[in-house]
Amino acid sequence: MADPLRLYGMKAIVTSGGSGIGEATARTLIKQGATVLAVDDMNSGVEQHFANVKGIDGLSASFREADKLPLLVQQAAEKLGEIDILVNDFGLRPDAPIDKIGEPLERLLRVQADLILSMCRASLPHMKKSPAGRIINMGFLRSCFAADGQDAFSFAERSLANVTRALAAECGEYGITANYIQPGAVMTPESREVFRKNKTLRDYCIGASAARRVGEPVDIAKVALFLASDDAVFVSGTGIRVDGGRVAD
Repeated sequence: MADPLRLYGMKAIVTSGGSGIGEATARTLIKQGATVLAVDDMNSGVEQHFANVKGIDGLSASFREADKLPLLVQQAAEKLGEIDILVNDFGLRPDAPIDKIGEPLERLLRVQADLILSMCRASLPHMKKSPAGRIINMGFLRSCFAADGQDAFSFAERSLANVTRALAAECGEYGITANYIQPGAVMTPESREVFRKNKTLRDYCIGASAARRVGEPVDIAKVALFLASDDAVFVSGTGIRVDGGRVAD
């Protein structure tokens, strides 16, 4: 007898869902019975991309301005009927890999926090009705940071952890969990372009991973599935690093 689908009947929003980690997550969730709204940029072609994929609808929208997110959530709720799972990846990228903690990184983290909080609080009235509300926040890719930017990378993860813990405390009484995933070096379209220009960074990321490879989007998606499922019902306010393990610095 086949195992029951882990997310049967669940409705999910995945931002940056048209490619990379977002696409892999959307496709992984539908395999376990979820219905997914994949949100991506206005010019992403996300609707056409998923036109023939059962269980995923694409939505082109402006989703990197916090004050526009309540309208996005309203549109999503109308399409899905309800919201059970929220995967927040806003596709923020620095102009060049960040090498230190400073104002450019702090500004980027403030934007990330504002977007996550706006999205979650707009979704909360809908998620309160869910039997299994799940919030999953995605951290910045390792390719957003220079080879000598490990301190900045760790600082960014701590910022995401603080936001996620605050959401877990705010939402816990409603049975909603909030967790984050911190990817390491993952070969998304954005990372591929960074590594093409900066092979030194690519080689550093491979050498710093105990797995001796760059990750694939599906490596992250499988962890998102765990956090979205009942297997993680008592996991909240915490994070999982998905980087193949690190060798000693």
